[in-house]
Amino acid sequence: MTPAREGSPLMSGTCSSEGAVTASRLEMTDISKRFGGLRAVDRVTISLRGGEVLALCGANGAGKSTLVRILAGVEHADSGQIALDGVPVVIDRPETAAHHGLSFVHQELNLVPKFTGLQNMAMGADRQSRLGLVATKRLRRLASEVQERLGYRIPLDVPVDRLSVSDRWMVSLGRCLMRSAKFVVLDEPTASFTDDEAEKLYKVIKELTDSGVGVLYISHRLEEVLEISDRVTVLRNGSVAGSYETAELTVSSLTKAIVGHEVEALAHRRGDASTGAPIRLSVRDLRRPPNVVGASFDLRRGEIVGVAGLVGSGRTELARLLIGADQAAGGEIILDGKPYAPRGPHDAIRAGVVLVPEERRSQALLLSESIERNLAVASHGSARHLMCRFRPRRSHRAAVDIVDELGIKTDGVTRPVLSLSGGNQQKVVVGNYLRTRPSVLVLDEPTVGVDVGSREEIYGIITGLAGAGASILVISSDFDELAVCDRVLVMRHGAIVAEVPSHRATKGHLTRLCFEAEQPAA
Repeated sequence: MTPAREGSPLMSGTCSSEGAVTASRLEMTDISKRFGGLRAVDRVTISLRGGEVLALCGANGAGKSTLVRILAGVEHADSGQIALDGVPVVIDRPETAAHHGLSFVHQELNLVPKFTGLQNMAMGADRQSRLGLVATKRLRRLASEVQERLGYRIPLDVPVDRLSVSDRWMVSLGRCLMRSAKFVVLDEPTASFTDDEAEKLYKVIKELTDSGVGVLYISHRLEEVLEISDRVTVLRNGSVAGSYETAELTVSSLTKAIVGHEVEALAHRRGDASTGAPIRLSVRDLRRPPNVVGASFDLRRGEIVGVAGLVGSGRTELARLLIGADQAAGGEIILDGKPYAPRGPHDAIRAGVVLVPEERRSQALLLSESIERNLAVASHGSARHLMCRFRPRRSHRAAVDIVDELGIKTDGVTRPVLSLSGGNQQKVVVGNYLRTRPSVLVLDEPTVGVDVGSREEIYGIITGLAGAGASILVISSDFDELAVCDRVLVMRHGAIVAEVPSHRATKGHLTRLCFEAEQPAA
């Protein structure tokens, strides 16, 4: 592995006169925070040394994101102390955190949509030349170095609102690496990454820790937590439930520590539950080049069908065609025996076809609005007409029922949805669309940022809906969770290239099919 060069954006830590990197230490002691009647963090103590990876794990609403927001100066703790190298510091705003060498890649990304990748990466970096002008050439050179380190070509000159979710993550990580940092906090960085992209990130983390940087790593992917971390701290209900050396943990024992009880592995469906059921959705040669170049499949009543594929294979673009967010250039869709060509998502909702999108914050939530109003958007039509059609009593009762049913952790449905953890926001999105009682439900990355316990609940909702007759399409980068499906379609280069029954839809087999055609049996 190539060592980080002095002066490179990856070089960090405090250097002695001999040039060696001296590890720093970050401590958060007895941190507490309440939001109204909700106890978000209760006397939490963690410590992070330079040169190590500390994983912070816990269920949605356990307090992880609140703790990070306090460290970043976005929220202020009610009590407790933050210290750097044994010296207490007050972090009252994000600029103060940056001044102390703290850098963050938040789950929400916080990118400027109309800025290019380079402009977003340059935010907060030293941008002045000697003449006081923006040093564009120097920033581009630094960005190129970051790309080389990441092993990933970030689209530097494209506005980020036109980039894929994984590209946006890389832009946000690139922005973090453009600055020298003593500590880097990564909140669900691989949620939408392929295995290959995740491996590249792990190499970057190794370079960071080798140069003396401490990494606080938050992830619901427990296998990767065990692969890259040195220590693990588990939060449960706002408190520390345990701290462990990674070497002493397994996925099973870590899962139990997070949830508080044993969690059964997801069993593969038999795949014959809907055999012979009527075809609800029939897609024939659906096309919108270059992303979808010929998709054909049937979806039966009560069936759960998965869609596997690499990022860029056309999975999300196919979902957008099914709900009319994009218009097809050719092919046809038949819904319940009749031609189906929605002019937009609200046409699709009225026809009983809904999509829970991949990127909840920009595509599915009104962040400044209450949980209650967010749970009413789909059933009341477009957000533009929400105010005039909103029925307070009925919506309040329905919102309370959905919050209880899905286990959304909040102290009231009038709270802004922005105050929820990422996983609870995802439950709000799911609940919003379930309220429309769809006949066809398309789920794009349904468990991104969702803890192991909540995943169980979402899988239970999916199988329960199928049992009640709904037809469900599940798009996921986590091939293990496709065990919930009756069969899995594999997309490659915009086309459906294989269909795999549930019992053969293993992670290894699906990954191979994403790269190459299945060989016929001898």
